[in-house]
This record gives sequence, C-alpha cells and structure tokens, in this order.
Amino acid sequence: MAEREPISMVGLIGGQWFGTAAGDALERATAIVGDRRHLDSIPAVLDAKRVAMPSSPAEALDLVAKLAGDGASVCIVVSGDPGFFGLGRLAGARFGSAVAFHPAPSSVSLAFARAGTNWDDAVVISAHGRPLDETIANVVAARKAAVLTSPEQPPQMLGRTLIDSGCPERDVLVVSRIGETGETGEAVFRGNLATLAAGAFDGLSVVVLTAPGPRDDAVRALSWGLPEDLFEHRDGMITKAEVRAVALGKLALTPTGVFWDVGAGSGSVAAECCRLAPGLRVFAVERRPDDAERIRRNLAGTGASIVEGEAPAALAELPDPDRVFVGGGGAEVLEEVLRRLRPGGRVVAAYAAVERAAAAAQRLGNLVQVSVSRGVPATPGGPLRLQAENPVFVCWGPS
Repeated sequence: MAEREPISMVGLIGGQWFGTAAGDALERATAIVGDRRHLDSIPAVLDAKRVAMPSSPAEALDLVAKLAGDGASVCIVVSGDPGFFGLGRLAGARFGSAVAFHPAPSSVSLAFARAGTNWDDAVVISAHGRPLDETIANVVAARKAAVLTSPEQPPQMLGRTLIDSGCPERDVLVVSRIGETGETGEAVFRGNLATLAAGAFDGLSVVVLTAPGPRDDAVRALSWGLPEDLFEHRDGMITKAEVRAVALGKLALTPTGVFWDVGAGSGSVAAECCRLAPGLRVFAVERRPDDAERIRRNLAGTGASIVEGEAPAALAELPDPDRVFVGGGGAEVLEEVLRRLRPGGRVVAAYAAVERAAAAAQRLGNLVQVSVSRGVPATPGGPLRLQAENPVFVCWGPS
C-alpha cells in the first residue's frame, strides 16, 4: 500500500516560497488551502484545486483533514513562518508527523531587517486573539519589542494603549504587508508613540518598538529588595527593603497572571513585581489620594494599574488574583482576598502588630518575624553601630 502524501504547510512572503522542498510540495499538491490573498499570489501554472481557508483555525484544520481523508495531496499556504505565532502549532498538535513544514522568513525577522537591527534580544508578542492589556506589560518592560497586530487590534490601538499605560518613549517602526509589491505593497513607517497612536495603519502589521539611547545592562540585573530611597514615600511609610525581599521570596511570583498589592502605600512591592515579572498584570490598591499619586509616580512606565479606593470594596471590579501582597487593612480584607484567590494562588501579608499577625497566620498557615538591624556610623566617620528597625511579621499561604 502506497504511503500517504504528508500534509504540507508552505510559508509565503509576497507570494514567494523559499527552497526547493517548498516548491516541490506545491507542485505535488492537488489541493492548495489558504487565505484568498495567498491563493491569488500563487502562479497559475500550479493547477491544483484552490480552496479558501475558513477564518476559524479549527474549521480550517477540519477542512484540511477532510481533503486529506478524501485522498487529496494537501498544501496549506500561510504567511511567513507557520511555526512562529502561526497555524503550525495547531496543525502539529492535530496531525503530528503527518504535516511537513516549509517556512519562509518570519514577518518579525523581516521587520527587524527593515529597522536595520538584530532581534535576538527582543520580546515578541502577538496581538491576534488576545487582549492587549494582558501582554502590554511585557512591551513596556522591554527595551526592544515587536508586536504582531491584527485588524481587531491595529497598530494605532497599540500606541494608545502604551501611552495610557505610561510607557516611556520608544522609537517606532511599523511594517505593513511585508514583502508585497505594487501600489498596495509593503509600507514602512517610522515615528514615536504619539505618531503611532495618531496614525491609521493596516491591521496586519509588525510594530517594532525600541528604547532610545544606549542600552544599560545594569537594569537587567536580577535583584530585589531595592533601597527605600528609590521610591517616593510618606514619612517613612514604606515596606523596608529587607522585609520586601522576604515578602517577594514568599510570593513565589509567576511569569504571568494577576497580582494585587492591597494597601500599597508607596507601591514599592508592586514596582518590584513589575520589574521581576513583567508578564504579570499588576494592580496597586490604595485608599489615600496623596499616596495614590506617589504610587503613580513610582509605577510610571511599568504598565501597572493604580486603583484608588478602600479595600475590600475597591477589589470588587478587579480580576481574580494569582498572587497578593497585603500591606494594610483588617481581617475583612484578608478574608476577601482569600475568597477571590485563584486555585494555586498565594497571599503574603505584613503586619507590625503581633495580634493581627497571629490571626493572619491562623488563616494562611505560615509566619516569620523579620528583625533587621542596620549598620550606621556611631559618630561621623567613626565605627559602625547596629540600629534596630521595628520588627515586622510576614505571613504567607496557602501552604
């Protein structure tokens, strides 16, 4: 019995495929499946039946399976590299070794080529089929990023979202219809966040965002428990660096998900979470308007959201959290946090009063006292002495 021809997936850029194997797959095909723009770009000498691909990936793969089951030699044509934010993942999961990939250069690699820079250190995000606010923190935190936009979330929407999130200035390059020719062919735009937000671009574009100025590798160092003087705060009302370091360790931050900083004060814990896990959606909740303004300044450029109001009522409209730091509030706040916590989540709470800490430890399961003494000069220029900070109780759980 003859072995069935594998399903082929060929990447195209401007109607061009890459490599003899890709050309052979197209020539052998008796059915070519793809978007109409890709089907129209294929030379007429390829006389295979051309089948328009449904917009739903699942329906598209159902169609491919039916054609292959009926004995057709199927070739799917897609943009660029199907294994890079493309249909390749789903096709591979469904058909396994029965699918053969023949990629073209990815649209991201070509966009960075137009920018005249490397992209091995870039963050790459797709805006296809996912809300921008779930991934925008990754863009804000990156010095170099590429975003694959969609008709539903075009480049100008990305620009407005970045500005609203407090993203620092970025050099912007938008490449639309990569590799296509003619009057409606490839278009390249250079600007900044303001011109990106004010523009009107093809939804199917790649947006390259680069922080201006020389790269500072020091900001990439893995460190936490940053000094208090890096944050604005009110009369010393800030989680001390050493306590913050312990709390961050107990939080066991996840790469993605939702983080609440309740009773945020200066926002120092939220700021460090943004830095350590830029994929988190961070919400800093604070009831005092003056502290909320300080938090806005401390969290500028991080993509975090500041919620001004008193917990637990202020938590009502927030998405359920995966990680929570409680820096203020009574037992009712902790109870609401635990009620809303997602499965597998964790809460860390800090208290100065032993009674509150003991009650929280009963609910969370773990408690440690953090007592810190800092070395300070006994006299100007003289030997050091130890100066004790107020002890703080850190509780965490569920275990």
